Amino acid sequence: MRELISAFSCLEVADVIDRLARAAAAVAGTAYAGFVHVDVLRRDARPVHVHAPPGDPLRVRRWLSDSGVLKELAVAEKAVRLARDETMGEPGFLAVPVPAQVRDHTFVWVAGRGFQEGDEHLLSRFATAAGRAVEGARGLETSVRLLRGVRTFRPG
Repeated sequence: MRELISAFSCLEVADVIDRLARAAAAVAGTAYAGFVHVDVLRRDARPVHVHAPPGDPLRVRRWLSDSGVLKELAVAEKAVRLARDETMGEPGFLAVPVPAQVRDHTFVWVAGRGFQEGDEHLLSRFATAAGRAVEGARGLETSVRLLRGVRTFRPG
């Protein structure tokens, strides 16, 4: 039982999400990426993870909260692509839904350059893999809790 608990405890959802955000940035050839969670009623969106270079030179963190893109993601059913415009402080942005078997709505996003249709296709494929990885990590966390309960209540 201890071996199973130890083996299943090696992945934490927060660590998986951090690694996935860094990988999304690498896949898209940018320094910025992250995840946005949208509530079930699709009224509110909030960043759940932001990967940015030290100092955030494009000020993407601030842009996320001030630009209205979160409101746009809250109601979006599919990908959102915004052009880069340095004069207006627009970093260039692409977000695609993460397919999940649960009811929550999540987007993986990248920022920092202009994005094309090919980038959207690639990020969509990545989003599918990311969704499966997060679901798997959450499943392992649940398994650990259940196994600890079995160990606690087993006879003798």
